[in-house]
Amino acid sequence: MKIAILSRNAKLYSTKRLVEATKAKGHEPIVLDHLKCVIELEKKNPRIFYNGSYITDVDAVIPRIGASVTYYGTAVVRQFEMMKAFSVVESQALVRSRDKLRSLQILTRAGVGLPKTVFTNFAKEVDHVVDSVGGAPIILKLLEGTQGLGVVLAETQNAATSVLEAFNGLKARVIAQEFIKESGGADIRAFVVDGNVVGAMKRQGKEGEFRSNLHRGGSASIIELSDQEELTALKATRAMGLGVAGVDMLQSSSGPMVLEVNSSPGLEGIEAATKKDIAKEIIKYIERNV
Repeated sequence: MKIAILSRNAKLYSTKRLVEATKAKGHEPIVLDHLKCVIELEKKNPRIFYNGSYITDVDAVIPRIGASVTYYGTAVVRQFEMMKAFSVVESQALVRSRDKLRSLQILTRAGVGLPKTVFTNFAKEVDHVVDSVGGAPIILKLLEGTQGLGVVLAETQNAATSVLEAFNGLKARVIAQEFIKESGGADIRAFVVDGNVVGAMKRQGKEGEFRSNLHRGGSASIIELSDQEELTALKATRAMGLGVAGVDMLQSSSGPMVLEVNSSPGLEGIEAATKKDIAKEIIKYIERNV
């Protein structure tokens, strides 16, 4: 099989591991920078032009699409789907996952546990917003933020209302969310491939940091999920329609609560923590479907 890995940088850990796993299973990998793909549309003849020639005979696509280029990256994935290539993450599911508010609405409808969440369109009733999520401390997240950027912990009522008013003044769209104190600055990342949890890790924020992102100095260790945590991860992934996903959850006194379902989860942290070949699991998923 010819497997296209859509990535801006062939030297990234996740991209290199996917190339290695593809070769190890006897397939041909090609790495394509999706922003350099030219999309050509013609009746019954969708094509992609790349670096001087047309891309042909691609059997499957592994999208590694950054949040900042979701629009064009998704269009490239959609074009490959029109060319009858199998995508481990479907274009529509990718779009859904990148819209934080839409994804939380989908998870709510599916009955997945979530922290109390409020979104407003620059409403002036900031005190009501804070009270609706249980009062201070609360978490405030920019809709466009990634990797822990644009996330603020407001520890008092005054701080929460001040930050909300500031964001409103900047016309920045913000989600207000309940602070789960008992999680202790840690969260769980469950890596799901084709309806199965293939690895899980617990990420702990560094001392004094409420965000557990590895990019922000957090540490990761292997964890065995409880039955409820595993079911929650699978339910969330299914609701989002994703073949491959990283489900981020908090451990709370009322059960697991989903923070986010990531459609392009990195491999470095999860493979290091679990010592599992996650890249191989993704290639096996393709083999089962192509």
